[in-house]
Amino acid sequence: MIGLIDYGMGNLHSVAKALEKVGGEVKLVQQADEITNFERIVLPGVGAFRDCMATLKDTGMADAIKETVNQGTPFLGICLGMQVLMTRSYEFGIHAGLNLIEGEVKHFPEDHVERGYKIPHMGWNDMVVPDNVHSVLQGVQGEQVYYVHSYYCAPRNPDELLAACSYGDFPFASVIGRDNVLGMQFHPEKSQKAGLTLLENFIGWKP
Repeated sequence: MIGLIDYGMGNLHSVAKALEKVGGEVKLVQQADEITNFERIVLPGVGAFRDCMATLKDTGMADAIKETVNQGTPFLGICLGMQVLMTRSYEFGIHAGLNLIEGEVKHFPEDHVERGYKIPHMGWNDMVVPDNVHSVLQGVQGEQVYYVHSYYCAPRNPDELLAACSYGDFPFASVIGRDNVLGMQFHPEKSQKAGLTLLENFIGWKP
């Protein structure tokens, strides 16, 4: 059973349908005390980091997420759900994240627009994985995935950078993770075959 966290800022329907298409049994999680009841947890998200973290804290879900991660439950953050895994974000000020993966969330370089790269970074782009590919990333080497974001994650530990992408000449983290925690900057539910493969791999993942 997969718990899909519903805090009012995620593309829940599309993510749920994608997980179900690859064999997942999905239930929305709307109360903090429900989070620890599931075999896997997915945190989707669109919108602002500050608002997301405020909602997670106010509902008690922030502490519940940390608890379930500490218990070893496989956890996946998607897009904004990946960014809130980090220590802090510089989106509209400085805001603390869940600190499940040390690092920062930063805006693409200001001169990117001047050099012809629109922000947000939106559309199909690469997901470059190393030779020692993480098990959840098996079978998608060389595939493109679908991104929509203006901010990117910069993990402190290079070993926690599991896949990368470049927008123009600027590299950023596509997938991050450690132990039982994963984050994907792109939207697997919008990434067609590659995205479904990743979600199926997550369902079968045994960290």
